[in-house]
Amino acid sequence: MSSKPIITVQNLGKKYFLNETQEGLYRSLLEKLRFLGRSQLETKKEFWALRDLNFSIQRGQTVGIIGGNGSGKSTLLKILARVTWPTTGRIEIFGRVSALLEVGTGFHMELSGRENIFLSGAIHGMKKSEVTKYFDEIVEFSGVEKFLDTPVKRYSSGMFLRLAFSVMTHLKSDILIVDEILAVGDAQFQEKCLNKMQAIVKEGRTILFVSHQLDNVRFLCEQTLWIKEGELFHQGPTAEVLSRYEEFFNIDTIPKAMVKSL
Repeated sequence: MSSKPIITVQNLGKKYFLNETQEGLYRSLLEKLRFLGRSQLETKKEFWALRDLNFSIQRGQTVGIIGGNGSGKSTLLKILARVTWPTTGRIEIFGRVSALLEVGTGFHMELSGRENIFLSGAIHGMKKSEVTKYFDEIVEFSGVEKFLDTPVKRYSSGMFLRLAFSVMTHLKSDILIVDEILAVGDAQFQEKCLNKMQAIVKEGRTILFVSHQLDNVRFLCEQTLWIKEGELFHQGPTAEVLSRYEEFFNIDTIPKAMVKSL
């Protein structure tokens, strides 16, 4: 494994502004119009989704990212995928990045599955001949061959996920970023995805994996970052981090139906 990190994050922060008025948040368009031109009544409340994150990831590592809802995990992934930009700090990434952050990422809803495969390849800087090389593998893994020439807007969320995941994992990017999106698929497909990501790691590629399903993180990831209220609360070997996480939330005493929200 190379000694130079493939991803380096230094003093990373992301700030948003929440617009408010002296009467509270605007409750309707009419209320907003009433306050136009009266900016003296408006205030901007700062909200830091991430604050002062520092970490590095080596090439070929599988890194889990865990934390409660609203902790900043998805914001971090969007910055690493260059969907949005940090307010403070810097990131260094060496290699091509593929990201699956939500159903529909990188697809054009009016195009067919076939057309979206080639569109995704073009977005990732691949030539048509390169996409053609992997086309049959993408289709076979996704299992949507019968609907390949149907506009993806008619796909179910499960079909959409299957094709999007298949495209992302077969286009040979150096870094794969996967959000909780795998929860959309059925148990059989989730297992298939996890096995595919294990195979990808053996190729020397890097995976960042966000999930509330701790068993999946334990199965796939060798290192884990625990994000809490926008800050890096703990990082280290997955077994150690998950043990502290479960102890912190006393997960053994929590009904299973509630665990996914943690």
